[in-house]
Amino acid sequence: MKQSTLDALAAAGLDPEAVARIARTALEEDLGGPTGTDVTGAATIDAAQTDTAELVARADGVVAGLAVAAAVFDLASEGASRFEPLVADGAAVRRDDVLAVITGPTRALLTGERPALNLLCRMSGVATHTRRWADALQGTKAQVLDTRKTTPGLRILEKYAVRAGGGTNKRIGLYDAAMIKDNHKLAAGSLTAAYQRVRERFPDVPAQVEVTTVDEAVEAVDAGADFLLCDNMSPDLLRDVVKAVGERAELEATGGLTLDRAREYAETGVDYLSVGALTHSSPILDIALDLRPRDAGPSERPRHAGLPEGE
Repeated sequence: MKQSTLDALAAAGLDPEAVARIARTALEEDLGGPTGTDVTGAATIDAAQTDTAELVARADGVVAGLAVAAAVFDLASEGASRFEPLVADGAAVRRDDVLAVITGPTRALLTGERPALNLLCRMSGVATHTRRWADALQGTKAQVLDTRKTTPGLRILEKYAVRAGGGTNKRIGLYDAAMIKDNHKLAAGSLTAAYQRVRERFPDVPAQVEVTTVDEAVEAVDAGADFLLCDNMSPDLLRDVVKAVGERAELEATGGLTLDRAREYAETGVDYLSVGALTHSSPILDIALDLRPRDAGPSERPRHAGLPEGE
């Protein structure tokens, strides 16, 4: 990948090697057959032809994943393309806004088109959905959290998109935080026993305990837990938990939360609302790649919240 793409990925907190693996997989899905090539492009486009294309929003939303798209075009063109973002990830955009301009071998632009858009549209859809939740929680102390309910192979991208949309990441996997749920309590014999075993085996790993009643919340905090997952509780029950242990532990509400009731739950006093739908049910943001007509000059660059005009 080009240095500009590596720098953009690093600035986003994304591992360039991991992104490169995802980008290669996306390209190989299209190019991995018997011919190993884009047969339409190879038949209709001269190998030496170059063009300029624009990534264009087809709907209003929030952008995430431009550097990931750049990585796809870098690999498709073997470094021969130039990717110029016109907005920043996290920017709110409108339909018909130009998000980026890519110049390079025409075959490579069209080979990279669908793999790049699959990732960019998916990530931007997650960011757009997350922004709606973040906006709904404005004025409360609650933050919206993601979960591990992610698309296999795309977790780092989807969790990045949550951040771009104004949300907060929970644990990345099973390795960076313990989550003591009902099955762990049953296997260990009790909530307290499960928590103590985690602390003994992994004393430096953050640990959260799932609770469903006020009594369980008190037991968990008395055992030493300082982060509770309040599962499928009504707003009234959440308020009781906040009153009982809210000064001793961070509290996360989860289970069946919907955007139309987000503020009601946030106003109970919990610290987080955990929403699996951010990553498992977000619709894509429709984005297209349009080749500029060969006899046309550069499009007028739109003004955006993401980058000041002229950058």
